[in-house]
Amino acid sequence: MTNLDRIAEIFPECVTETEVDGKLTRAINFDTLRQLLSDELTDGREAYEFTFVGKKRAQLDAHAATSKTLRPDRNLSRDFDTTQNLYIEGDNLDALKILTESYLGRVKLIYIDPPYNTGNDFIYRDNFKQSESDFDDAAGNVDGDGNRLRKNPESNGRFHSDWCAMIYARLALAKHFLSDNGVIFISIDDHEQATLKLICDELFGEKNFVAQFTWRRRSGANDAINNVSIDHEYVLAYAKDATAFTLNGVVKDFESYANPDDDPRGEWTRGDLTCGKTAAQRPNLFYPITDPNTGITYECNADHVWRFERNRMLELIAAGKVLFPPDGNGRPAYKRHKSEVRSEMKPFGTLLDTQLNTAATRELREIFGAQVFDYPKTVNLIRQLVEQATDAESIVLDFFSGSATTAQAVMELNASDGGHRKFIMIQLPEETPDKSEARRAGYKTICDIGRERIRRAGDKLKAAHPTLDTGFRTFKVDESNFVPLPEKITQTTLAGLVENIKPDRNAWDLLFGVLLDMSLTLELPVASEMLDGFEVLSYGEEILACFGKNIPHEVFDKLASRKPHKLILRDASFSSSEDKLNAIKCFNELGTEVKVL
Repeated sequence: MTNLDRIAEIFPECVTETEVDGKLTRAINFDTLRQLLSDELTDGREAYEFTFVGKKRAQLDAHAATSKTLRPDRNLSRDFDTTQNLYIEGDNLDALKILTESYLGRVKLIYIDPPYNTGNDFIYRDNFKQSESDFDDAAGNVDGDGNRLRKNPESNGRFHSDWCAMIYARLALAKHFLSDNGVIFISIDDHEQATLKLICDELFGEKNFVAQFTWRRRSGANDAINNVSIDHEYVLAYAKDATAFTLNGVVKDFESYANPDDDPRGEWTRGDLTCGKTAAQRPNLFYPITDPNTGITYECNADHVWRFERNRMLELIAAGKVLFPPDGNGRPAYKRHKSEVRSEMKPFGTLLDTQLNTAATRELREIFGAQVFDYPKTVNLIRQLVEQATDAESIVLDFFSGSATTAQAVMELNASDGGHRKFIMIQLPEETPDKSEARRAGYKTICDIGRERIRRAGDKLKAAHPTLDTGFRTFKVDESNFVPLPEKITQTTLAGLVENIKPDRNAWDLLFGVLLDMSLTLELPVASEMLDGFEVLSYGEEILACFGKNIPHEVFDKLASRKPHKLILRDASFSSSEDKLNAIKCFNELGTEVKVL
């Protein structure tokens, strides 16, 4: 046992994490240790703050610009031309940066189920100050890119800091997506619940804390520690603005209401005619009542007197609001009409009534015929949250989408209430283990699993709801569509920059790249057509794009006749600079804004 271990055993509050020669390691906070060893107050600055090693880097990462873009993959999509749903494959930090301007303040609900930092799960590796060899030695696990994922064992010197840095940067970006009445729900367990709440208090504001929901994930297990089985998890909820946010509430149970006697006052149910007071407490409520039809008299119990005073009771009896037993056997009841209930909604409780994780495992096995994903959340859990915090046209974002449970929950709710909610799923293409059921079933990455789940769940829903949007547009995070400028521009290098677009990019890549540059969303209908041998793409009803080279005047005339609001072209679309200036001028005079790549 080292000296540091000995101190940590006696004074665990002194242990912290610090950086030494570019590496993070455990260390002792000597100011704290001196205070603990002293009987008097020692010198030292005190402040209420939350910090961790790498926090400044996380803040920088969150706000640093990105040159990356999203490239559409029509082959991995479903109903690409018409669907309003998005599935994005790639690092969620990059994806969030790319989408920020387009979806700023547009998302009603964010749900994420990030790594819990249990010591056995992977976390996203960001720009930590480690060499690649140090990283490989410490982690031993990387994804297909060689540097984006790593195991985070408890023996890691920056165990908590790494997780904090990872989640901090992403939540700092996520808050910009929320609408003024939006909310974020974050699943977590006891490993980092306290830390996560501190991070959210800082990023979203303590005043915007909504609730910490608790749900039962299992019914007891054999892996209990200290003979305690941890059977629950949490969902933390923070609003963009708590004063503008409210959950929809729960519909009160009206299943027992009916109208078997055709009462003109509407549906009714039987209610208790007594209250919880005693005769000693409320002597004016302790009296007999008589059925006017049978003459039978009924006494109330001295421990549970009538709910109403005598005169009011007589009025209710005359109005037929008291139900007497037809044969004299039993107790009188109150005839409560549905119209008397002040509201059809009641508050949504923080103890979530949902299925156990075993149900989620069963759901996934029923869809795939195999257990292709570990620890999925139940559709029931996420559907409740979506139902509570969205309306029929809301956008739902999940940037740790995993097996795409959130997408299925959104589709099911739309099928149930006729809504048109749209989902955006973001997932890193983490490879499935070599000998896993997922790999044997042909799923190489988690993204393959997520997309297939949406397809299969969608097929089942579509059978009963033919107009339901069960499609998704697949995009992949990639480098910019444009050739980077050389660090030093000379006449020689400038002459070589004849083509500014990378040769492997197609018209669809360019269209959606421009839409993102213009801060436009990505869910409007798209179509492709050939116009005199040139491919023309349309986005919505007001945007046309043509990226052919040396477009003739006749084609420009036909494009102008469409009178688009915006026309997107490339520099090579024009045969000369003079043609470019003339064409742009003509389009502008027709009210068409021209953007040239």
